[in-house]
Amino acid sequence: MTTCLPIDDALPALIPALRDHGRAVLQAPPGAGKTTRVPLAMLKADLCKGRILMLEPRRLAARAAAERMAQTLGEKVGATVGYRIRGEAKVSKATRIEVVTEGILTRMIQSDPSLDGIGAVIFDEFHERSLNADLGLALTWEVRGALREDLLLLVMSATLDAEPVAALLDDAPVITSQGRSYPVETRWLDRPLPKGKRLPDAAAALVKQAVAETSGGVLVFLPGEGEIRRLEGMLSDLPADCHVHPLFGAMDFKSQRTAIAPAQSGRKIVLATAIAETSLTIADIRVVVDCGQARRARFDPASGMSRLVTERVTKAEATQRRGRAGRVAEGVCYRLWTKGEEGGMAPFPPAEIEAADL
Repeated sequence: MTTCLPIDDALPALIPALRDHGRAVLQAPPGAGKTTRVPLAMLKADLCKGRILMLEPRRLAARAAAERMAQTLGEKVGATVGYRIRGEAKVSKATRIEVVTEGILTRMIQSDPSLDGIGAVIFDEFHERSLNADLGLALTWEVRGALREDLLLLVMSATLDAEPVAALLDDAPVITSQGRSYPVETRWLDRPLPKGKRLPDAAAALVKQAVAETSGGVLVFLPGEGEIRRLEGMLSDLPADCHVHPLFGAMDFKSQRTAIAPAQSGRKIVLATAIAETSLTIADIRVVVDCGQARRARFDPASGMSRLVTERVTKAEATQRRGRAGRVAEGVCYRLWTKGEEGGMAPFPPAEIEAADL
């Protein structure tokens, strides 16, 4: 481990907490380095004999976390650090840290309820409260209580309300890491958007303003692929040194890798969904433009099916997105709402289990 990150100051408290209590909750702001530092610190401290399993909410985040940790060790992915996602795995007999998407853990418990060979389970970005993460935590806690008292359990998040989770885990110790890597300035709109103004129009104007006022790469958060494609078409008149890259879940991994890789020349403008909200450090990004919307699955009792709805982001999601601007240098976050409107935003997103079709 070379570069010092904010999370490093919390590790001397976290490692003994896990060793003494077998469970812990870690709060660390975006950019603190928890995703890539904590598993390696646990491995170095020799806290457990089996593999360390870390859950990520998205495939891209799982791959990126594994690649970054392997790079830190000077190895290739699949040696000490590997990953396993739907339809793809890079692991070996030597693998000690395995990064997986959340649904993988549920299937592992179904096939092997004692999680033989697993020494620790880390739930990263648990604040997203996906159905698979909630179910995985419940099942892992049950496995630990009934079959595996030696199984270490760690819940990590940047924006999590830690106390309820700590209480659920039998009053687990709560460790807090202060400060992100670099300060981020927040800039709000002076007045609310006029009613009827289309999101792509407002987003295009704000992106062009951000490009004119700042330097470095720009990460723009939009609710879905449709909005990304429309905005992409509206940014054709940006300066010639600006290169626009879409980033969403349905893209192939090669295109996703291009979007998060360092720009070869000029400025990179990444138009992304919530896929870029967690666990990713996109090279060169110093500016975030948050359009303030997110797409969620909601159960419709009338049709008996789940459907995607577009909603305003919560304060926790806005904080998470803002943190993307402070990963590599001092940054700026532009928000497509006023400071006054922020007071009416919900503090946290609802858990998926509260709104999904079970």
